[in-house]
Amino acid sequence: MIKVALDVMGGDHAPQEIIEGGLLAVSELNDLQLFFVGPLNILEDYLRHRSYPQKRVELIHAPEIITNDDQPVMAVRRKKKSSMITAIKMVSDGKCDAMVSAGNTGALMVGSLLIAGRLQGIERPALTVVAPTFQAGNVVLLDLGANMDATAQQLFHYGLMGAIYAREVLGKPSPRVGLLNVGVEEIKGTEQIKKAYQLMKENLPGFVGNVEARYVLDGVADVVVSDGFSGNIFLKTVEGLVSGMFGALKNAFTGSVKGKLGAVLLKTELVALKSKFDYSEYGGAPLLGINGIYIKGHGSSKARAIRSAIVNQAYRYARQAVNDKIENELSILATKM
Repeated sequence: MIKVALDVMGGDHAPQEIIEGGLLAVSELNDLQLFFVGPLNILEDYLRHRSYPQKRVELIHAPEIITNDDQPVMAVRRKKKSSMITAIKMVSDGKCDAMVSAGNTGALMVGSLLIAGRLQGIERPALTVVAPTFQAGNVVLLDLGANMDATAQQLFHYGLMGAIYAREVLGKPSPRVGLLNVGVEEIKGTEQIKKAYQLMKENLPGFVGNVEARYVLDGVADVVVSDGFSGNIFLKTVEGLVSGMFGALKNAFTGSVKGKLGAVLLKTELVALKSKFDYSEYGGAPLLGINGIYIKGHGSSKARAIRSAIVNQAYRYARQAVNDKIENELSILATKM
């Protein structure tokens, strides 16, 4: 039985959409036990007239709430009875295998790092996102903002963790790993990037070299590594581009009779395209490198996204024992380097 703690009060649409997403997940997986963490009166009121497998759902009282306006460090220190911190502790104490939250990203990162610590051999954790590509697949991107800068050794760790995650959770048997850079040539980039290139080239199976930003979504690599500053800018640029593109398409297809007719004819293709770039299909971003499984859902997550974060991320991560494999492969590499 995989046990997952769900921060019911995290996210823009909490608690209703978070609870609904949890119910979708627990009804889909027979070996999932779900812990709804939040104020007991809210949980009981919402679930009173709902049908769900009660033997596999438990309510955990956590009266405090961390909001997006809270400063991460202060929130972790002052709101120890919050739904987020309670869920984090349930993982660190061994009561749960994983936790999911769509709440304050900084608080989740700080809280999980302070409470659970890092995996053995990992210097810094990485915020990781699985993004769709224009081909029939996806790409693992990390780090996307956990650390603004990174040493060559840390970038190498990101590459190793990303490759193991892609292999074990996404089912890519031989993941290709690329290093985000301003050019594909080996001599390009900062000193740390160039050092990271050599480390990956010599020690990381599947390393395909430098990858320019414009080719990331073409599927040239299964894992793309960067420091948090560059990765965050890349991700937000892509998000803005996709949002603007679909907005422009909507205007084009609704601005005239000809456009509306075209929309009718292309409805199936347009729906498929929008679904391909819908974050709710992927659900959440794992915090790789922390001693435990902590999945960060998008702040605007609704039920389907929360369901995906639990089923496609937390459940698979725990089932495949990804963290054990990261520590094991790091230990083996340490004896060779």
